Amino acid sequence: MTPAPARIATLDLIRGVAVMGILAANIAAFGFPEFAYMTPASMGWPSTPDLIAWTTTFIVIDGKMRGLFSFLFGASMLLVIDRAKVNDEDPATVHLRRMAWLFVFGVAHLYLLWWGDILAHYALVGAIAYMFVQLPVRWLIGVGLACIALQTVELATLSAYAFDLHAAAHRPGATARAIANWQSLADQFGEPSRGAIARELAVGRAGWVDQVAWRWTHAVGPITFLTVGGPETLGFMLFGMAGLRSGFLTGTWSRQRYTVIAIAGIASGWLAYAAIATFDVSHGFDARYVALSWLTLSTPLRPLTITGYAAAIILLARPGGWLTTRVSAAGRVAFSNYLGTTVVCTTIFYGYGLGLYGNLTRAQLYLVVVPIWLLMLAWSKPWLDRFRYGPLEWLWRSLSRFAWQPMRGSAFTTSRTS
Repeated sequence: MTPAPARIATLDLIRGVAVMGILAANIAAFGFPEFAYMTPASMGWPSTPDLIAWTTTFIVIDGKMRGLFSFLFGASMLLVIDRAKVNDEDPATVHLRRMAWLFVFGVAHLYLLWWGDILAHYALVGAIAYMFVQLPVRWLIGVGLACIALQTVELATLSAYAFDLHAAAHRPGATARAIANWQSLADQFGEPSRGAIARELAVGRAGWVDQVAWRWTHAVGPITFLTVGGPETLGFMLFGMAGLRSGFLTGTWSRQRYTVIAIAGIASGWLAYAAIATFDVSHGFDARYVALSWLTLSTPLRPLTITGYAAAIILLARPGGWLTTRVSAAGRVAFSNYLGTTVVCTTIFYGYGLGLYGNLTRAQLYLVVVPIWLLMLAWSKPWLDRFRYGPLEWLWRSLSRFAWQPMRGSAFTTSRTS
């Protein structure tokens, strides 16, 4: 059997940045009702610190960290498939087993812990992405762009629907049904009724059993989410495959090329997102314009911005440096860190824990993020100094292979690409 190739350091580093960034994006979804995620004005006009916190997060983090993680998921998926071929294993079997178990983890995460799970979605999209693994780089990019275009058109249709519902509900003689339909959509995009606010706060402050029962009937299931966000996620995964195959994500391009991509991607993205944020504020966070901004205007901007982030991370990496080493280690155990942050955050915010749900301001939520980041950096490397995999990475690998995998031994001396 041919030995598995060594890990690619840049992938671990980018994944580490992404999993830490995802926490900063998700903290509002942990600490507030779902409708507050997109707008700081859902429960009253925000204070200046809260508005600054929302604006900064919207411009720098929201959607980009998820996209960056999706890039890395696609690249890692391709590595696992290529390694299976080297080891004379059936790549489809290896890959689909991993996706099946990831789906199980995701569904458990969704219904038992938190409504914002992304793992089950990744499992479904990852299974679909297998059909494209043989494509050359140009085709991967082309199909990925087509997926982003499809997603943009789909979400533009939903945005137009929001405007239609609003018009129907506010014309003279509007029916009760028209008004109710508009309010139902407004509840999701940041203009909730008082009843919706009270209901959502009560759910977040309830016990675990009540929350599980609520998620079972109200959470967006993985199949529904696939129809809404699947094209974009697939596009991101294909871009990740292209980034691996072309050498972009492995750090083999010239520093000049990375510099151009980083500056162009980040500068253009941030300027555009700043304009969208200004657009939202100028319209008073009207639910119609929030939907337009988040769904339609933001979607086509993400790939360029995310690519700029990846280039910047590669440029700023300092192999052997303390921070680079620690963030890379957090990336190697990203699965454990992702689910671990859910356990920590739901314990902090939900009624069966400290009960801080809805009690902190948006700006104060980030005081929770920093200690959890430090915890990620503190535990990941010492663990990997002693064990080959993170705890959940080991469980996922063992279940996928139908055999308990060896655990003891430093990950840095038994390096593998999974």
